[in-house]
Amino acid sequence: MKIVLASNNQGKLVELQALFAPLGFDIIAQGQLFQGEAEEPFDTFVENALAKARFAAHHTGLPAIADDAGLCVDAFGGLPGVQTAYYCTQFGYPKSNDNNVQALLEQMQHIDQRGAYMVSTLVGVRSAADPEPLIAVGKVRVEIARQRQGNNGFGFDPVLIVPELGCTFAELSEATKNQYSHRGRSSRQMVELVAQYWAAA
Repeated sequence: MKIVLASNNQGKLVELQALFAPLGFDIIAQGQLFQGEAEEPFDTFVENALAKARFAAHHTGLPAIADDAGLCVDAFGGLPGVQTAYYCTQFGYPKSNDNNVQALLEQMQHIDQRGAYMVSTLVGVRSAADPEPLIAVGKVRVEIARQRQGNNGFGFDPVLIVPELGCTFAELSEATKNQYSHRGRSSRQMVELVAQYWAAA
């Protein structure tokens, strides 16, 4: 079965392809099939992920899975949340992963409460009008490092310390990261849901 990933993020694509490979599903980035991206006007991860999944299914006629993920920092009352990808722009930086990390380090420079969690909400639809989307949520507790550590991964990985491992996601191998990460957790849930509800269809 072919499933469209409602994202053009190469990091997400590689992670999800690896996680879905055992089921024999072919995950294809939407950018390989059509141009354009869905609006994400909502305040929750699940609503934005659903909008993206329906958009991709509508444009391709294929089942679609969308991920909306973000960083929720305790000291910021759970922000940036759904605005994580644009976090740095409020501080005058152009949008980029590197600038997001830089802005976060600057904003937390004098903050000792460094707890946070990453959220990944995956939503799957069989069609644009699917009345019963599959929803999987993965969360992982992290501590914000005071400087970048490691060269692997993407996004905020260089400053997200996994407390039980004592190192950042950027210091982990891909396989170990997938075991602990928010997206790894939500993806394993989604794999089980797809196997249970879609594979026999």
